[in-house]
Amino acid sequence: MTRPQVVLVGPMGVGKSTVGQLLAARLGVGYRDTDDDIVAEQGRTIAEIFVDEGEPVFRAIEKAAVRRALTEHDGVLALGGGSILDEDTRALLAGQRVVYLSMDVEEAVQRTGLNAARPLLAVNPRKQWRELMEARRHLYEGIATAVVATDGRTPEEVTQAALDALELKEA
Repeated sequence: MTRPQVVLVGPMGVGKSTVGQLLAARLGVGYRDTDDDIVAEQGRTIAEIFVDEGEPVFRAIEKAAVRRALTEHDGVLALGGGSILDEDTRALLAGQRVVYLSMDVEEAVQRTGLNAARPLLAVNPRKQWRELMEARRHLYEGIATAVVATDGRTPEEVTQAALDALELKEA
């Protein structure tokens, strides 16, 4: 069975896609993002799925996408911010090299603008982001092999910190 070399988790806007692509390039492997898989498969944005179908339907689609990617992809895999909410998904991540990219709310505001394109942050984004992180932080930490803070760091610095934390060598 195939499994990713590294799985990246963390909140929206933390830089999973950017760091994931850099990490994949430095390791000489492919990069995959389950959010991209969902958009390609569904033919619409994640925000549209949330609005049209609701969060429970999106989470079911996401769970299937994560399961598929974990068995098909052998490079660097980035998961959507809420994918770790599912108990079965967390079980699938056991034994994987999982890097939790963390950041504080001020960094989140700077990076994402906490805009309306993020359906879970549509009203009072700072408060909602804090509440999401209070609900999710322990889940991220519980599955993480390594935690890498992204605050005030460039993507290259975060990538190096992830390589160091996992003791991985570049290709």
